[in-house]
Amino acid sequence: MPRDAFEPYVFPDLTHLFAPRTIAVLGASEKPHSIGNHAMTNIVEHSGFGGTVYPVNPKQESVMGLPCVPDIASLPEPVDVVMVVIPATGVVEAVEQAGQKGCGFAVILTSGFSEADDWGRAEEAKLVEISQRTGIRIYGPNCPGLVNLNLPLGMTFSPAFKDDIAPGPIGLATQGGGLGRNMIQHNERGAQFGLWSSSGNECDLQVADFVHHMAQDPDIKVIGCLVEGFKDGARFAAACAEAARKGKPVVGLKVGRSEYGARAAASHTASITGSAEVNSTVFRQLGVVEVDDLDELVDVAMLFCRKIPTGDEKIGVFASSGGAASLCADNVGMAGLTLAEFTPETAEKLAAALPAYANMSNPIDTTSISISHPDAYREALAACASDANVGLVLAPLPMDYGEYSVVNAVSLKAVQDGAAVPIVPIWMSERQGGGYRKLAASGLVPFRSLRNMRKALRRWVDYGAWMQGRDESWVPAIVGTGSRGEAGATRTLSEVEGKQALAAAGVPATAPELAATSGEAAQIAARMGGRLAFKIVSPEITHKSDIGGVKLNVTPETAAAAHDEIMANARKARPDANLNGVLVEPMAPEGGIEAFVGISRDPVFGQVMTFGLGGIYVEMFADVTRAMLPVTGEMARTMIGALKSSRLLTGYRGQPERDIAALADLIVKVSDYAVATPELVEMDINPVWVGTAGEGVMALDAVIVVEA
Repeated sequence: MPRDAFEPYVFPDLTHLFAPRTIAVLGASEKPHSIGNHAMTNIVEHSGFGGTVYPVNPKQESVMGLPCVPDIASLPEPVDVVMVVIPATGVVEAVEQAGQKGCGFAVILTSGFSEADDWGRAEEAKLVEISQRTGIRIYGPNCPGLVNLNLPLGMTFSPAFKDDIAPGPIGLATQGGGLGRNMIQHNERGAQFGLWSSSGNECDLQVADFVHHMAQDPDIKVIGCLVEGFKDGARFAAACAEAARKGKPVVGLKVGRSEYGARAAASHTASITGSAEVNSTVFRQLGVVEVDDLDELVDVAMLFCRKIPTGDEKIGVFASSGGAASLCADNVGMAGLTLAEFTPETAEKLAAALPAYANMSNPIDTTSISISHPDAYREALAACASDANVGLVLAPLPMDYGEYSVVNAVSLKAVQDGAAVPIVPIWMSERQGGGYRKLAASGLVPFRSLRNMRKALRRWVDYGAWMQGRDESWVPAIVGTGSRGEAGATRTLSEVEGKQALAAAGVPATAPELAATSGEAAQIAARMGGRLAFKIVSPEITHKSDIGGVKLNVTPETAAAAHDEIMANARKARPDANLNGVLVEPMAPEGGIEAFVGISRDPVFGQVMTFGLGGIYVEMFADVTRAMLPVTGEMARTMIGALKSSRLLTGYRGQPERDIAALADLIVKVSDYAVATPELVEMDINPVWVGTAGEGVMALDAVIVVEA
């Protein structure tokens, strides 16, 4: 799909939101502990803001030495940002004034809108209308504000802002405030954040807009994203695709992957939580590195700040404890990664630096020289980090050794300053002494466990492989079409209609005929000959075999009886159903394998394909792969190969190899049909008969549901 597929999404310019020249604080106050007082204090006392601040409060003459104006309409000029910290009942009027004044953005910290009740939803709808009519862009409501730590500037009520200023290359886009602040406070171990948006209800601006802005910001290297629900899946996909195009990894944590979390997230932000399986599929295809927890998001983000991986990195392990070295190496293996083999030059350097009883192969155990000979420790570390085969060095530190840990931390930093590869410490002790603080202050950001290291390292390497192998021309179809949301009334195509539609799209399918009577069934069977399949045709009966509505291996001689038996079974099981007759079609040759190809329309991210082998492999083992549309030939082959049961298609234990090329082609044609049929809500092609190599494939049954 061409680059102009992005054109429906003209993202707003947020430059003067994150770096405003003028700010008005509506609800500014001298009252201690009030939200308005915290907001003013953060801007005036704790920020490096060089622009103009206008306190707005009709009840006060001045706030923090700055003269007040009574309302937004009385401002001497349109401001870039209006911070709104007044009760919800006055917000709509104030934003109307700001829009009429020509102000750029309204940052609404106030709660009590769509997340609360019907009145709040109606008020929020008014805010949207004001934005669309006047051009003012709205951030929030129901949010803690936003911060630009690289300035620094805190447009927030948080009393923690002054302690969280640690400028850096990570951008963070969240919806909730508390969890975002949690990640910002990883500055205690050296994590460095430049921008943080926490966008609340997102009645206008949303996470996607901030991801896109951070992708353009030259000071941001990696983007963290914490999402509770999606307002616009297509917009999010477009923003993440743009970040990938800019070479900036997006690390994502999606809340609501269980029923409990989905309910809580929906009530918190009033967003659509979506299907966890589909969300993960979208993340994977867009290159969003999905993580499971807050500390993991920070771990992975900081690895990306250290280096963008190539995907084939080999790992060096450097420790002064044999147990720590072995356990760390074990975790590398558990992650499916590879320890580097040192070059002869490195072996010579290690032999010169370390005592003969040290372990000089990978993993390295320097033994006690980290205490007795810190220079030798540093030389050996430098040899490991400069090895041509090493892409990253892990340095597990199992205990706090007081001043000696400080010396080792200094050595790690000194070697890192001259090394091209990241040196990553893992602080395993519960005691966080001076050595830990030295590592954090130096920006080495120690991991807190080998388990966390293992997960983060695996995701880091996988992203590098994804970047190397991605098709830069591929763009999700939803970016160009947008999402159609929840389906309304639907209708199910008859099997004849469905198979005719598939055949017209080039999908190999049987050519069925409808028999309304037993006599017609006998005539059609005689004309077709061979082994036949008979199936009930009824718009109310989807699972035909469950009610005795399917007969296989029917012959011309048994056709009339088979027809009558199927009709009788259907009348008994579903007396309310409309019975159109019996479908007659040739059966596929014996010896094939059954596969399943389905399309479902997610209300957030649109049409998504699911593929798997048929029968028990889908129902019992849930062995399926998913993909956003359109599915290319390469993607189809990847989907086939990603199945746990894929070896059944490739000739496992003497079985014949199946026609994978034809199966991949069918998958692509089904995808093309779905993209060309936006009214498609659901499709279930099950089974797809897959013959041996060269025999082809055939859609034997198809259920297609479209908007009415």
